[in-house]
Amino acid sequence: MAQASRIAAVKAADEPTATLPADVSEDEILSRRDEIAMELCESVIDVAAALFNVSSKEIRSTRRGSLPIARVRQIAMYVAHVTLGLIMSEVGRGFGRDRKTVQYACHVVEDMREDPEIDRIVAQAERVSAILLRNRVER
Repeated sequence: MAQASRIAAVKAADEPTATLPADVSEDEILSRRDEIAMELCESVIDVAAALFNVSSKEIRSTRRGSLPIARVRQIAMYVAHVTLGLIMSEVGRGFGRDRKTVQYACHVVEDMREDPEIDRIVAQAERVSAILLRNRVER
């Protein structure tokens, strides 16, 4: 099957009435969605590292790290979920975290956005990520 047909099948999986080509399994579609989500999370981490001048290694770390690193990670998770439309479990896998951790991060960032300066910073991260990754988002 051609790559374009596989991508179309992945896109169609979001539609409730979609019918899948006979030679594409549901597992294959889910696997491809996971790959895309992982790639997008990796890219968001790299964007956040560059924007906030921190090490992407620190953002990827499974340790909490310092509060500034944790905040950057939370903003990156928020951007992956809200701007790129990944579901929380996909973001969790992409960041090596639990879905509930992503949910908490999104709540924290939403609360922090009440501060106009933080809102400006998060909006900038959203814009940059959306521009850089617009061709990679297949939803």
